[in-house]
Amino acid sequence: MTKFKSSSVKESLYNAIKGISLAVSSQRNFRIELLVSVFVIVLALLLGFSVTDLCILIIMIAIVLISELLNSIIEFTLDAVYKNNYSRLVEMAKDMSAGMVLLSAIISVIIGILLFASNIIKFL
Repeated sequence: MTKFKSSSVKESLYNAIKGISLAVSSQRNFRIELLVSVFVIVLALLLGFSVTDLCILIIMIAIVLISELLNSIIEFTLDAVYKNNYSRLVEMAKDMSAGMVLLSAIISVIIGILLFASNIIKFL
């Protein structure tokens, strides 16, 4: 595909699904986060979360998964550009990228605890 070739919606969707599939098959942390996400959503549905609480939960899950994808993209891109050679700047960028994932996960866990605690109290 050339830079100026416009792809069809079907081709764009295929490429996006292929990208997510690649992340699932090659990124252990992404798989773990995806499995935890499914578990959390099922548990939230069983506890009868409100639509608002469920939306907040799904947004936080999306932030973590997107952060993980961005982290992988940054790492792959830097490795390709620098041909896997060591660079202090590459190390710093990768560390910050990993920090982005960690920060989003910590904030998501805090929000998840707040949501689950309030819904468990209502449930009891």
